[in-house]
Amino acid sequence: MLHEYRDLIAELRQSDNHFARLFNEHNALDEEINRMESDPAISANSHQDIERKKREKLALKDELYVLLQKAAG
Repeated sequence: MLHEYRDLIAELRQSDNHFARLFNEHNALDEEINRMESDPAISANSHQDIERKKREKLALKDELYVLLQKAAG
């Protein structure tokens, strides 16, 4: 995620609690989506839930990107 900001992400995760919380939420959603998509029983029954989680994850990524741009100044 946003590899060009790798160093700044590491810095903000240590210094900005809000950024760290959003980053952790994004990663948790990513793991949950991957788990759901890899389990055929869940995937077949939860397509709408997976899509909702993907939208949530994208919204978090957008918010993180805005914070990164501001910090990069």
